[in-house]
Amino acid sequence: MASASASDKVVETVIVGNYVEMETEGEPKGIKSKVSNLFWHGGSVYDAWFSCASNQVAQVLLTLPYSFSQLGMLSGILFQLFYGLMGSWTAYLISILYVEYRTRKEREKADFRNHVIQWFEVLDGLLGKHWRNVGLAFNCTFLMFGSVIQLIACASNIYYINDNLDKRTWTYIFGACCATTVFIPSFHNYRIWSFLGLIMTTYTAWYLTIASLLHGQVEGVRHSGPTKLVLYFTGATNILYTFGGHAVTVEIMHAMWKPQKFKAIYLIATLYVLTLTLPSAAAVYWAFGDMLLNHSNAFSLLPRTPFRDMAFITFGFACTPLYFVWEKAIGMHECKSLCKRAAARLPVVVPIWFLAIIFPFFGPINSTVGSLLVSFTVYIIPALAHIFTFRSATARENAVEQPPKYFGRWVGTYTINVFLIVWVLIVGFGFGGWASMTNFIHQIDTFGLFTKCYQCPPPPPSHHGVNATAAAPLHHPFNHTL
Repeated sequence: MASASASDKVVETVIVGNYVEMETEGEPKGIKSKVSNLFWHGGSVYDAWFSCASNQVAQVLLTLPYSFSQLGMLSGILFQLFYGLMGSWTAYLISILYVEYRTRKEREKADFRNHVIQWFEVLDGLLGKHWRNVGLAFNCTFLMFGSVIQLIACASNIYYINDNLDKRTWTYIFGACCATTVFIPSFHNYRIWSFLGLIMTTYTAWYLTIASLLHGQVEGVRHSGPTKLVLYFTGATNILYTFGGHAVTVEIMHAMWKPQKFKAIYLIATLYVLTLTLPSAAAVYWAFGDMLLNHSNAFSLLPRTPFRDMAFITFGFACTPLYFVWEKAIGMHECKSLCKRAAARLPVVVPIWFLAIIFPFFGPINSTVGSLLVSFTVYIIPALAHIFTFRSATARENAVEQPPKYFGRWVGTYTINVFLIVWVLIVGFGFGGWASMTNFIHQIDTFGLFTKCYQCPPPPPSHHGVNATAAAPLHHPFNHTL
């Protein structure tokens, strides 16, 4: 017992010592430093909470009413609560594994001052190169498509503010805007960005809620969901995707002065996000019902007003971890020149831009990414990694952080992990993968790749010539969700 206590003290000294030292280095010395520290340098608990809360839901907020129309009101609410808790649990597991990895490395005198630890490195350090390769493949693919979804969403949102340009043109424009994120060094510098992101996400959620209630129910509104299994599991995997936004957990933790404090942050962020997602999704579904089945972006059903036009959600989080991976691959990660690193990052933006133009299916693409990528990246792999890291009695005894009593210690933790793996494998990946891929392929068959304006209203009919009525589109753009 005495040796275990001494070991704990050593661990605490190693971790806390490093962060106290870093905090001292970061203390402002003048007016310029104080301003920089206020807007640019963030490593506090509050910064981590802003990052988690604004990154967790982001643009998916606008597709949750669409999911409710597929699931029905009761299932929509229950899935949000269930997947919110499940997401918080796996974020907790990731934080435990990060602290375990970092502590072991710092005992070996590793220095991470110019190096951002990422999830695949945690897997490599704790479980070996095969785990690293699998984690890297899933994580990078998910983050790539997460960035694609953010870009598609921005183009879709701005179209409803200004429809003089089609959605594809807006995608070109926002792709160029996305490229500016190459100048943000790390999550340590996202303070003002994440704060604005959270403010705008909060505003958008309450705008959707209040505007829908004031609008009232449309004439003849119907709430018939769920009607088909394909739609049901498509909606469920979109919610799985919503609360699986913690693929950037390790990078956010690494930006903190004291990453041990992260464990509760994600849960608190999730509880806050639920105060945004539940009222907004329920209110929009109550007002518009089954009409949402053909309108994946909730903005498309609300009347244009200055309040709606102000509701815009920032983006950029999912790109940053990809920049780090790319920098490490080409040997630029520890370069101290911001301009050189920014230039080196630019090639990462190009495939994101290109994929957003090929697959502009905002809504259906969320579910597809949720079932095929999020299910493994942020649910199954972290749970399996935790089981295998602490599979031996020695590893459990020497763990930096022991599971708390209210989880049932190791037995309870393992039970929750096994349940989570089985559930996500069967419901998320199995049924969800089948449903979301069926729906996604249907979107491609209906609209085609590189579609110019996905789910846009048809152009007004021409009044010139006898064949004016023939100008109607071959496929009604609002009626193809299955």
